[in-house]
Amino acid sequence: MLTLYDADRCPYCARVRIVLAEKGLQYETVVVDLDDRPAWMYEKNPLGRVPVLEEGAFVLPESAVIMEYLEERHPEPPLWPADPAERAAGRLLVERFDQLSGPYYALRRGEEAARERLGDQLARLDALLAGQLFLTGRDFGIADAAYLPWILRAESMLGVDLEAHPALAEWVDRAGERPSVAAETALLAAR
Repeated sequence: MLTLYDADRCPYCARVRIVLAEKGLQYETVVVDLDDRPAWMYEKNPLGRVPVLEEGAFVLPESAVIMEYLEERHPEPPLWPADPAERAAGRLLVERFDQLSGPYYALRRGEEAARERLGDQLARLDALLAGQLFLTGRDFGIADAAYLPWILRAESMLGVDLEAHPALAEWVDRAGERPSVAAETALLAAR
C-alpha cells in the first residue's frame, strides 16, 4: 500500500494527490503539521519537507520525482504523451517550474514588483496554452499537475485575476472538470 506524507495546504503535495487520483491509486495519508514538523519527518526526508511517498521500505521525497515514479510504476493511464517531442516539452516545463514558483512565493511574501513578475509568467503560460489544450500537450498530464496547484492558489489566496490570460483561464476551467483537480479546488475552498 502507498502512503503519502501530506499537508493539505502544500501545493507540492497537491501535485502528487492529483497524479495519484489520475492514476486511480489508493493510498493512506499521514498528515504532517507544517507549523510543527515531527522529528521523524526528517528521517523520511532530511529536508523535512512534504510530500513523501512510501511504498513498503521504499521512501521517496520531492514531488517532481514522485510524479515521475508514479508514471513509471503505474503507466496506465499515461500522463506523458507518447510523442517524444511533446514529452520533452512537458518535462522542460516541470524542470523550469521555478520561473513560476519564484514570483508566486515573492508575491506571498509581499515583495515589490512580484505581482508583475508573476503576471509575466502567467502571460508566458497563456501564450503556450493558446496553441494547445494542456501544458502536457493534447491531453492532461504531469506538466498540468505540476502547475495547477499554484495557479489555483494564486487565484484563491493571492487575488490573482486570470482575466488578462484567457487561454490560461480556459485551461484552469478545462482542468477543473477533472475529478482530480475538482478535489483540489474543493480542498482550497474549504480552507
